[in-house]
Amino acid sequence: MVHRNAPLTETGRLRLARCVVDDGWPYPFAPPPAADWPGLLYPLEAGAAHGALAVMTEEWQSEPRPVRGRPDRDAVLADARTLLDRYGPTARFWTNARAAAHDPAPDFVAAGLRGTASHTFLTPAYIRGLDLFDDLGLIAVTDEEVGVFWSIGAY
Repeated sequence: MVHRNAPLTETGRLRLARCVVDDGWPYPFAPPPAADWPGLLYPLEAGAAHGALAVMTEEWQSEPRPVRGRPDRDAVLADARTLLDRYGPTARFWTNARAAAHDPAPDFVAAGLRGTASHTFLTPAYIRGLDLFDDLGLIAVTDEEVGVFWSIGAY
């Protein structure tokens, strides 16, 4: 889903790209030092990864019904499984969600997107009409590839 204030015109995208490339804006991420990464990402079991990806379909601020209460709940979870199953049975999953710090199988669907606290990797800057306030990430890793899925809350 595209944020309503995102610069979608060609001129707007070019302006944002120049700010990132020419002015060094860390948009939208402000990466921590490499030594900090092990304390910011947690391993997930495959089932929990499916739930994390499913709740990323929710809107941060305006979701009238979280995935757990939507009539298409099973279809959303099936789509998440299909997408992540393409990484195969040996895939490993990681998240920035704090719920996984002590449990590799938190129930993201029960908590919902707004109920999931995480270590944020977002820049603290207010950027051209976008105020970035929260994020939830999922990383899929195999010996051959890495998949990165991120949901960013903005207003």
